[in-house]
Amino acid sequence: MKQRNMYLMALGGSAVCLIVALIMTLSGHIEEAGPLFIGFFIALAIGFRGYAHLKGFSFTVIIFAAVTTALYYPHYFAEVEGFKFVMLITPLIQLIMFGMGTSMSFHDFVGVIKMPKGVFIGVFSHFLIMPLIGYTLAGISGLPPEIAAGIILIGCSPNGMASNVISYLAKANLALSITITAVSTLLAPLMTPLLMKLLAGAFIEINVLDMMWDIIKMVIIPIAAGLLFNKLLSGKGKWLHEVMPLVSMCGIAFIIVIITAAGRDSLLTIGPTLILLVLAHNLCGYFLGYWSGRLFKMSERDCRTIAIEVGMQNGGLASGLAKEMGKIATVGLAPAIFGPLMNVTGSILASWWHRKPPVDRNISSVHVPLNTGVSNS
Repeated sequence: MKQRNMYLMALGGSAVCLIVALIMTLSGHIEEAGPLFIGFFIALAIGFRGYAHLKGFSFTVIIFAAVTTALYYPHYFAEVEGFKFVMLITPLIQLIMFGMGTSMSFHDFVGVIKMPKGVFIGVFSHFLIMPLIGYTLAGISGLPPEIAAGIILIGCSPNGMASNVISYLAKANLALSITITAVSTLLAPLMTPLLMKLLAGAFIEINVLDMMWDIIKMVIIPIAAGLLFNKLLSGKGKWLHEVMPLVSMCGIAFIIVIITAAGRDSLLTIGPTLILLVLAHNLCGYFLGYWSGRLFKMSERDCRTIAIEVGMQNGGLASGLAKEMGKIATVGLAPAIFGPLMNVTGSILASWWHRKPPVDRNISSVHVPLNTGVSNS
């Protein structure tokens, strides 16, 4: 009872903070309202923890609190005594990908043989739909070329582990989801640079070979090391499976904060427009991904899986590539926004589908150990 009262008080406190912050903003004191907006998100995250159907949004709300902090106080997230925080992005991506590798096994790739049609349609749709939507949105956005290129970059990125969690919650085909994620990730060193050169070359200069190497060192090598580590431990690394999701979430949150602080001036100018474009990108991915499955007469569970795999991207990798290109404050903005929004929309979609069991039950569920909590933004 005391805990429930604490959560209710947190929600009440968040409402008070928001109301006062809005009043201050409307009265022309937006700079002084910063701590109240930050307090609103923190209190809201605490309040959400007390309710099962809202608990999953707590981490995303904390990211919003961190982003708000970075917008109001960017100097704290730029550098300390000459050390620039942007230098931490690549190592953090590598650590997150290593964690992804430890949660996988070589059996995850067996699905290519067991479900070739679903894997082919899922991977093909992923690398066709999202890049083309990103290219279209970038072309009509009217945004500066480097910022528009970030929309294409997030569209050309592979899937992330967050899609596996959402597929599990949505009662989709988890085995298919994990296999599509694994295959799209392995194809990323080839597909992402080539698609970027083809679609984003008119916006910014793309060095295909450099981008290939960046993806190999940020994704392929760490995942391979994680797979090998998992194989050698043979189930003895339980502590790692428990720690890595938390490490990954904190790493992703820190990356988003760094990018927000670096691109603060651009965000304050084009933020609302970019948010709407990124949201449209994400939602169109779900919709077109689902109907690509329906087009090829896939089962309902598989259609849900393909929708999620198409609509959810590895924002962390996209952010890392933007950093390696030296354009974290411009190209990196769309991936930084895509991550938190993707988690919100994905959770809502999963909750809706969870209450609507798939009609076709001829395909039995496949139990796959899931390392939940990883949120690739």
